[in-house]
Amino acid sequence: MTHTVLIAEDDRAIRDSLTRALTLEGYRVRIAADGTQTLAVLAEQRPDVLVLDVMMPAPDGLEVCRRLRAAGDRTPVLMLTARVEVPDRIAGLDAGADDYLVKPFDVDELFARLRALLRRNPPADSPEDVLTVADLRVEPPARRAWRSGRELELSRTEFDLLELLTRNAGAVLDQTTLYERIWGYDFGPGSKNLAVFIGYLRRKLDRPGLAPLIHTVRGVGYTLREP
Repeated sequence: MTHTVLIAEDDRAIRDSLTRALTLEGYRVRIAADGTQTLAVLAEQRPDVLVLDVMMPAPDGLEVCRRLRAAGDRTPVLMLTARVEVPDRIAGLDAGADDYLVKPFDVDELFARLRALLRRNPPADSPEDVLTVADLRVEPPARRAWRSGRELELSRTEFDLLELLTRNAGAVLDQTTLYERIWGYDFGPGSKNLAVFIGYLRRKLDRPGLAPLIHTVRGVGYTLREP
C-alpha cells in the first residue's frame, strides 16, 4: 500500500529534501509551507500521516495540531522541532502530536518513526473483540472507550496505550515493551514520553469516586487491572 505523507515545513531546503527522500521511499508526498496551507490541504484530502514543523508561521505547528484534534481529526502527527528541552517536547504531545523528532535528524530515523505511526493505524475491517475490564469498555474497531458509561476523549497514542494495557489486563508490561509496541522503538531510560501518556490516561480514567485501573510497578512498568 502506498501511503500519503503531508510535509508541513516552512524551511524550503528541509521540505525539498524530505520530499525527495520520501518519494524515493515509495510515499506519495504533499507539501505545505505554513499553517494556513496545512489546514487547507488537510481539508481537501486527509493524508495517512502528517510531518509537522513546530515553528512554521501562521499558525504554528502546535496550533495546527490543536485545531485538528479539536475537530476530531486523528491523523497521526510526527512533530519536528529544533527545541530540545523537555517542556517544549511535552507541549507538542499536549497539543495532540503522536511523536516528535528533534532537528537535525537522520532521515532513516524519520522513516522508522513514520512506519511505527502507520503500523498503529490498523485496517478498519480487521476483526477485533470488545475489551472489558471492570467498568472499562474498549472497542478497537471504532477506536472508542468508555468508563462507567462515560465515553473517554482519547488521542491516538492514548487509545493505543489503553488498548494494549487492556488486552494484557493483569499482566505487568515493562517500559521497553510498551515503547516498542506503541512507538515502534525504545526512547531510552531518560525518556519521559511513556510517563507523560500514562499520566494523561490516569486523569481521564480515574475520575472522582472511581478506583484507579492503571498501576505502576516500580522498576518494571505498568499494569491495568480490576480494583
